[in-house]
Amino acid sequence: MNIFKQLVKSIYSPKDIALFRFQGIGKTILYVFLLTFISVLPSIFYLSSALSTGLDSAKAFIKDEAPDFTIKDGQLSADTKVPVIINNDGFTFFLDPTGTISPEHVADEGNAFGLLKDEFVLSAGGQSDSYAYSMMEGLNINKDELLKLIDSISGLKGIIIPVISIFIYLFTSASSFIEVSILALIGLALKNIAGRKLTYRHLWRMAAYSETLPTLFFTIMAALKTTVPNTFFINWFVAVIVLLLAIKEIPRPKKAA
Repeated sequence: MNIFKQLVKSIYSPKDIALFRFQGIGKTILYVFLLTFISVLPSIFYLSSALSTGLDSAKAFIKDEAPDFTIKDGQLSADTKVPVIINNDGFTFFLDPTGTISPEHVADEGNAFGLLKDEFVLSAGGQSDSYAYSMMEGLNINKDELLKLIDSISGLKGIIIPVISIFIYLFTSASSFIEVSILALIGLALKNIAGRKLTYRHLWRMAAYSETLPTLFFTIMAALKTTVPNTFFINWFVAVIVLLLAIKEIPRPKKAA
């Protein structure tokens, strides 16, 4: 069966998932890679969009809105007594030499960039990272030099975005294979409860396809920028239920006469 037909069948048919246990392991591995690729598309799209928009907006903010500032000896100093906060095209910028604003505050804004007292924070695509100025030994930069740095980074977007996207995909793929392997281990207990005769290799294949429904659901929610509470538990609950239904589609072993 075509891998895309398998994708559709795995959404609603535990019976077909049960049949997929006989296919080659290579095709199942390919399916996990496909499912992972679909799942990371929203994150990559929003991250790429945020990075592109953020660099342009950051340049405009620093050039036109931000007061003169200097980062030296691990701390930010600026010609302002209060934090400067600007929202531009859905991207929020913080310049705070006072220590009032925390990294968590920046992260809560969604797409945001913050030059804080002791660190800078970048939040984009649902992820947030902070870096202390002290980590960059000998860092001494002012407003004009930062503008030049942003120009340099903007010129490398064509390289930076693909590299970040590949990293996200590879990391998520590794997580997907671990998740499928754990689900297959859970399947060993489920098949005993259901009274079915299955090996771990059969359950691993079935577990891979059982991930389809929750994966597509959360991908759609991510594309719509809709937050789903208790994501972890819902994902595992749905995957386990689908796997159990698939196991029950397998005939019971015949009893000896």
